[in-house]
Amino acid sequence: MKEIVVLLLLVSKVALAEPVYITQKNIAYYADTTGDAYRASQCRLDLYYPKGVKNFATVLWFHGGGITGGSKEIPKALTEKGFAVIGVGYRLSPNVKAPAYIEDAAAAIAWAFQHIEQYGGSNRLMFVSGHSAGGYLGMMVTLDKKYLQKYNIDANRIAALIPFSGQAITHFTIRQEHGIQDTQPIIDEYAPLYHVRLDAPPMLLITGDRELELLGRYEENAYLARMMKYVGHKQTHLFELQGFDHVGMAEPAFPLLVKLIQGRTKEITEKK
Repeated sequence: MKEIVVLLLLVSKVALAEPVYITQKNIAYYADTTGDAYRASQCRLDLYYPKGVKNFATVLWFHGGGITGGSKEIPKALTEKGFAVIGVGYRLSPNVKAPAYIEDAAAAIAWAFQHIEQYGGSNRLMFVSGHSAGGYLGMMVTLDKKYLQKYNIDANRIAALIPFSGQAITHFTIRQEHGIQDTQPIIDEYAPLYHVRLDAPPMLLITGDRELELLGRYEENAYLARMMKYVGHKQTHLFELQGFDHVGMAEPAFPLLVKLIQGRTKEITEKK
């Protein structure tokens, strides 16, 4: 009898065990990588996913670094949460200029839409996030629909956009590429604010403390949130993490991202 109880306990532990997570590294997300060594080396992604799980959500994570530095990463705070994480690498300035890195972000998102089902995921549950420059890239691809239209993907299929301290005006690196100082605000086709629209996916804009943030990052996001609401978008929310600067805000922002992914996943999967 004692042996049976022990066996049942072991079976229960196995049944309740967390899924095993697999990481596949350096997947090229452009179909053709010939003829451009820099694109071939930079335009790769790492895929971290729960093996044997069906219809899991996926968050595409774009690293920061001012579009001039950084490399693909899978943040520890997003691991073992029941969903996949895709860490995206992309080309950097000054090796390329806009819109090359925005196009890279779109190509990576398109790859996820086209391939995630092969790993067990659902392309109805695509979340786009990233810190600083990474947040900006996600904002551009989500709000300016032309980048994903190239792949016959409607940007509105993105489940939610959650940028961490993303730039809402034209990115300062793009301005520098045109000889414009970072203290000169510009809103043109390379500004998420330029593409405000009613039918965009749900958005959670997270920034650090307005007095500690980089330049006017909080105010830019506040303006974007205001304009989205002004055009009638009812699912834009702004969250200011008081007491945290531009870099430090990422750590307390991750739990907000995880909570949104879990809540939105439930909302979408329960829809008939």
